[in-house]
Amino acid sequence: MNKQNQMLGSEPINKLLFKLATPAIIGMMVNALYNLVDTFFVGRVIGKYAIAGLTVAFPIQMIIMAMAQLIGIGAASVISRSLGSNNLEKANHVAGIAIVLAAFVGVSSCILGLIFIDPILKLFAASGIVLEYAKAYMGIIFVGNIFVAFTVSTNSLVRAEGNAKVAMITMVIGTALNIVLDPLFIYVFDMGIKGAAYATVISQGVSFIYIISYFLRGKSTIKLAMHHFKLRMDYIIEIVTVGFPSFARQVAGSVMAVIINTSLVHFGGDVALSAYGLINKVTMFLFMPLFGIVQGMQPIVGFNYGAEKYDRVKKAILSSITAMTIMLVASWAVVQFFPSAILSIFLPFEGNQDVFAIGVPGIKMLLFGVPVIAIQIVSSSVYQAIGKSRPALLLSLLRQVILLIPLLLILPNIFGLGLTGIWLAYPLSDIISTTISTFMLREEFKLMSIKTSDSEDSLKCA
Repeated sequence: MNKQNQMLGSEPINKLLFKLATPAIIGMMVNALYNLVDTFFVGRVIGKYAIAGLTVAFPIQMIIMAMAQLIGIGAASVISRSLGSNNLEKANHVAGIAIVLAAFVGVSSCILGLIFIDPILKLFAASGIVLEYAKAYMGIIFVGNIFVAFTVSTNSLVRAEGNAKVAMITMVIGTALNIVLDPLFIYVFDMGIKGAAYATVISQGVSFIYIISYFLRGKSTIKLAMHHFKLRMDYIIEIVTVGFPSFARQVAGSVMAVIINTSLVHFGGDVALSAYGLINKVTMFLFMPLFGIVQGMQPIVGFNYGAEKYDRVKKAILSSITAMTIMLVASWAVVQFFPSAILSIFLPFEGNQDVFAIGVPGIKMLLFGVPVIAIQIVSSSVYQAIGKSRPALLLSLLRQVILLIPLLLILPNIFGLGLTGIWLAYPLSDIISTTISTFMLREEFKLMSIKTSDSEDSLKCA
């Protein structure tokens, strides 16, 4: 067993979680800056309708991310459990297949996106000047899908072997370059929203080159030979089955975006769409550290579950929930007390009072329930890490599909709530989904306790 595998199986859980989650948190927050930086410069230079264009573009980008995560997270779970059970050959083969699938997703999404760009953008409620901005941006971003799909997928593989630092560096390199290139292309070259897109694609390309070099230099625990790239249907099914909950969650978010965008335009026009764009960027940045904790937790849970060390699995889960809750409460307090200051980072208050009149009460209501959702976020990821795809899928869809979408369709249309109904749908779905997740996770803990007792009885008999 190599050093990284020994670390996953024996190092104290809190120390191990901190070691793996910290680079992931930094990486996820840095990754969030891709869109935040674009929004900052676009809002400051071009204006609120360009932000509405980015709002339309964002869920489309998330669909590409969803396909990459379908492969990456699914393969990472299989690899973690394979390493935990000392099956290195399977881990290598799954990694090779994941790389082939990622390349296919990147190329096909680029081609289809460029061919059907107009109907895709109109589906997400783009029209008029907002459509023009969104098309100019996404026409370039679709080309970068080739880099995004590969980088996102392989970054998950790197985390699965316990090398969170490399995954972090991959994202930091791209974002740092994007921060430099955005003002250069938007201000200096006067390329407008296209400049933001070019900066993003070039940055993603550099991250792609870095992660490729990591594997080619032989730094990875995963050692790939030509036969590992041969597709095996049983491994593909296992990857897709485990990764599907993440895919479903992201796609559900995009479906939800269609509903939200349409409702926003109906009840508040393009100004409401701009306000929601600002809220969405802030929410994404606040939530990214949480997903960093999840990414640090998953290889620990997957490896130790495969090694039948259930006490370590439970401790990793509880430590993750505790850390996440602390971060959520802090984020909630900042949003509740300083909403206008946060939104004004991306769009000047002067001349945009109509956007702030919608956005300030909106962000306070939308994020009101977040202090309680740590268990919901962790639970879905736990089931993925241990290879139980059905409960993982249920919990992934619970908040955004089963609860949030019906609430978004119902609440704005009753009692004249309008935009207020859209904002209130979020805390209601947060509270209900957390209650259900708590019950399911408690049952899973009971099952692990039974397995631990059975294992101890077997040892006594032996």
